[in-house]
Amino acid sequence: MNLSFGYNTNGFAHHQLGEALQIIADCGYTGVALTLDTHHCNPFTTEPADLVKLGQLLKKLNLRVVIETGARFLLNPDRKHYPTLISTDGRQIRIEFMRRAIDIAHELNAECVSFWSGMLEPETTEQKAWDWLVTGCLQLSEHAKRRGVQLAFEPEPGMLVDDMAKFEVLKKHITSARFGLTLDIGHVFCTETAPLRQVYGRFSNLVRNIHIEDIRDRKHEHLMFGEGELDFPAILRVLAENKYTGLINVELSRDSHQAPDVCRRSMEFLQAVCKKITGPSSATP
Repeated sequence: MNLSFGYNTNGFAHHQLGEALQIIADCGYTGVALTLDTHHCNPFTTEPADLVKLGQLLKKLNLRVVIETGARFLLNPDRKHYPTLISTDGRQIRIEFMRRAIDIAHELNAECVSFWSGMLEPETTEQKAWDWLVTGCLQLSEHAKRRGVQLAFEPEPGMLVDDMAKFEVLKKHITSARFGLTLDIGHVFCTETAPLRQVYGRFSNLVRNIHIEDIRDRKHEHLMFGEGELDFPAILRVLAENKYTGLINVELSRDSHQAPDVCRRSMEFLQAVCKKITGPSSATP
């Protein structure tokens, strides 16, 4: 089974970036989802020489890379995930952050830059939020085109664009080939009624990045593999049979306090699942 697994550095919040990358590589991952954060390649303080060194380290460790932009308090130390592309105030700060993320992706030869819409604020109408989101995505798509970078938008439960139907609406407005999809497997099981095989089949030509974790009771809480109820042999079979070649990134940000152990156990779990899959199955996740 030719699937490539990565690990998101948001699950290594208490490690220096170089240390986290070394552990991720030592655990057998072939990629990393690099969440730009205060101490992890901060786009507002990282110098060109730092990016050169980071690129050399990624190459030395044989790690593919995607850029993630979901840091909790990087842009505002008092308010989580703020401002966003649909915030009443500060949208330009998010745009500038995203532009810098795209520039970093260019320098590191990253496979994509992953991002989301943000939550609708009580004082903002849904129509106004959609206008702001479309405008921001168009601007970012143009910058990504100039830099030769792929964007991957992630539907996120609780946000303005929270499911695949709303992503489809957004994509109709953003026709750029640079605007693709981050598919979070857990989110699909939280928000969609159709089986994963059908969801993936419908959007396979747009998928540039995948997140993976366990989920229980359709609740948006990222769990360690085996703590939820997802059928991972069936899930990975869907991805393999559809010849997905991008990174499948483990996202367990709440487990930073035990990052090395969780990172290792996650890879062991995924490797064991891959070994179990020996042929076609009738399972429909």
